[in-house]
Formats: sequence, structure tokens, C-alpha cells
Amino acid sequence: MRLRRNQPSNQGMGLAGETMLALGAALFVLPIVLIAITAFKPDAEIVHFKSVLPQTATTGNFKEILGNPEEIPIFRWFLNSVLVSSAVALLVVTVSSMAAYAFARLDLAGKRWIFPLIIGTLMVPGQVLLVPAYLILNRLGWLDTPLALIIPAGGGAFGFFLLHQFFLGIPKDLEEAAELDGCSHWRIFWNVVLPLSRPALASLAIFTFVGSWNDFLGPLVFLDSVDKYTLPVGVALFQTSYYAEYGLTMAAAALCTLPVVVAFLFFQRFITQSVALTGLKD
Repeated sequence: MRLRRNQPSNQGMGLAGETMLALGAALFVLPIVLIAITAFKPDAEIVHFKSVLPQTATTGNFKEILGNPEEIPIFRWFLNSVLVSSAVALLVVTVSSMAAYAFARLDLAGKRWIFPLIIGTLMVPGQVLLVPAYLILNRLGWLDTPLALIIPAGGGAFGFFLLHQFFLGIPKDLEEAAELDGCSHWRIFWNVVLPLSRPALASLAIFTFVGSWNDFLGPLVFLDSVDKYTLPVGVALFQTSYYAEYGLTMAAAALCTLPVVVAFLFFQRFITQSVALTGLKD
């Protein structure tokens, strides 16, 4: 009898929790939906707001953006964003996975003291590093090139910390068995650890890709040529101190957001697996 009495209560709590999650998800999705809706409005409706839905829907904003490659090289900006974000994701996953494995499994001298120093860099705001990074990139001759956005990203500590904690959850018995079979540390890392870490690697890749895709300050500081801009900086060109083209800005923002949303929907199952598997221990 007690179990039967508790069942409706548990179901009610579960329904309330799901309702709260749905409301939270709707709250986060709402800005993206508003951007997509506003992109189909003419400037007059955007400035003189009357309703959320467009009274006179138009695709003129998209046609003007996509039909003037000389004045608005959005395809070039898109390719630049794809190149930079993909290269940054690949570099971060490669460097972070090797460094994390070394600190998680190898007996390195001084790693007890070096590890907290690396994690401590997460507390340093990125804006503080802009001036020294600019001076170093200028000395190397990498300013106004994709290298200025790709190479410095490889030194971030977030991916190192994420994969380090994941590697600690992998049973050591698997690595010891591979070592008894004559595998070196590199073969164990490549053939045992990495295949078991696909969810974490995919999560890190998508987080890094999205972060690089949305980065505005880095391209703004390190790039000078308009044809080398990424999408976030290119979208900002539609707004000046004296005039703002709201329709074009919203249309460009919608095009800028779409690839990230599609990538997240495709990789979301890997992110869920990574979160679930991180808590597993020997």
C-alpha cells in the first residue's frame, strides 16, 4: 500500500521536473527563434515593432547578403570560419589528449606541481593575454593570417582538464593487459585509450568548434583584411556608429548560427555519453 501511495507523488515530481526542463530549454532556444523570425522582416517592421511575427515576410535580406559577394563576401567569411574552427578543434583535441594522457597515466617528474599551474590558467581572463599574444604573433609574422587564430588556441587548459578527468575513469586493467602484450605507451594511447574516449573527444571537439566559431575578439584584434574575417566579425560590419542595418544583421546572424545548431544536433549524443561516462571509476 505504501508503494502505491508513493507512486503518484513520484510521478508528479517527475512531471514537474520535465516541465521545468522544457521551460528552461525554451528559454535558451527563444533568442535563436527570434533571430530567425526577425531575419524575414523588413527594416521598417524591425524598427517600429508591432508583432513578433512578420506582417510582410520577405527574403530580401537573405537575397542581398547572398547576392552581393563583392560588397558582402559572406561565403568567404563562412569558409574562413569553417577552416579556422575545424583546425582549432583538431589541434586542441590532439594536443589536449596527449597531454592529458601523459599526466593521467605516466609517472612524470613534478606533475604534482605542474598540474595545478596548468589548471590555474583557466582563471586568467583571455583579454589579459591579448597584448602579449599580439606582440608574439607580430614578431612571428602571423598577424592577419589564420595561424594567429589557430596556433594560440592549442595552449588552452580546458580540453586538457576535461580529458584528464575522463582518462582517470578508464580502468587501468585494460592498459596493463595491453602492456603485458608488449604495447608501448604510444600504442596503448592510440589503440586502447582513444577508442574508449570517443564520447569525450567528440564533446571536446564540438565545444571547441563552437567556441572558435563564435569568437569575435580574436579575429577582430589579429585580422586586418576584410576578406580574411570570420563570420562574427563580418556580421558586425553591418552596424556602425551612425547606422545599423538590422535586417541584414539578423539574416547574417541566422546564417552564422545555423551550422552550429546543426553540428550540435548531430553530436549531442556524444556529449551525453561523455557526461555519463565521466563518472565511472574502476
